[in-house]
Amino acid sequence: MNMTLDRRLTPARPDLAARHLQGRVEARAFADPEPMRVAAPSAPLRREPRPDAPLDTEALCGEAVDVYERFEGWAWVQLRSDGYVGYLPDDALRPDALAPTHRVSALRTFVYPGPSMKLPPLAALSLGAGVAVAGESGEFLALAEFGRYTTGFVFAPHLAPLDQPESDFVTVAERFLNVPYLWGGKTSLGLDCSGLTQLALAAAGIGSPRDSDMLEREIGEPVSFDDSLSSLRRGDLVFWKGHVGIMTDPDTLLHATASSMTVMSEPLRTARDRILAKSFGAITSIRRIG
Repeated sequence: MNMTLDRRLTPARPDLAARHLQGRVEARAFADPEPMRVAAPSAPLRREPRPDAPLDTEALCGEAVDVYERFEGWAWVQLRSDGYVGYLPDDALRPDALAPTHRVSALRTFVYPGPSMKLPPLAALSLGAGVAVAGESGEFLALAEFGRYTTGFVFAPHLAPLDQPESDFVTVAERFLNVPYLWGGKTSLGLDCSGLTQLALAAAGIGSPRDSDMLEREIGEPVSFDDSLSSLRRGDLVFWKGHVGIMTDPDTLLHATASSMTVMSEPLRTARDRILAKSFGAITSIRRIG
């Protein structure tokens, strides 16, 4: 008998479901996961297996995924990082890709075919992407592999070991100031409000869910507030129904917003009044991460 399960986090369709859901959902067949990793700089995770389907989120290079079906250029997957379910381009995945040792700490960086900035780059990686480092070459780190290439080189200061998280997730979020807004985006080419929050938290070693409603339920502790919006701190998360922003100081909100189609910084009271009048309504909660 089917239970009420969040389709964003549940690998189940009428025709196919994950084996671990057998007995909880109805499906004509059940499948075991095939572990793979994203081998492209990033990959769109879409709601349906077609290129014009809504973009729910993006998977970054090095991300681990569980694949339940591959067909006609698409893979039906669940991301291991946040549990999101959807369809990735099949050619963005590899079953034998190495586990990352480092993450991209710069807003964006290039992968070169050799240890020289004068060479034509192979690709660009966004903040949060993971790579496997094999050694050093001057100012560059050599990758053990990069997608279909046997190696690649990244400017060393643009990478950080996975076991060395950022000390302040707000500083990470501030690097995205003026980046374009993109619904479902999670890269420096474009991202949405919850994508910005999730990326910044991940860089500081804090795992979190993908969407704003999930973040509001699962992250931090509630902070009491009134109309004055006083007593807030840097790092507090401010929620509306369908939106989230990050306080950079007691008065200023950083958020990816469709009102400017950018990541912008503005007084919280200004954002509150505009959002109340034009879009998401009143603030629903403020949460603080310990």
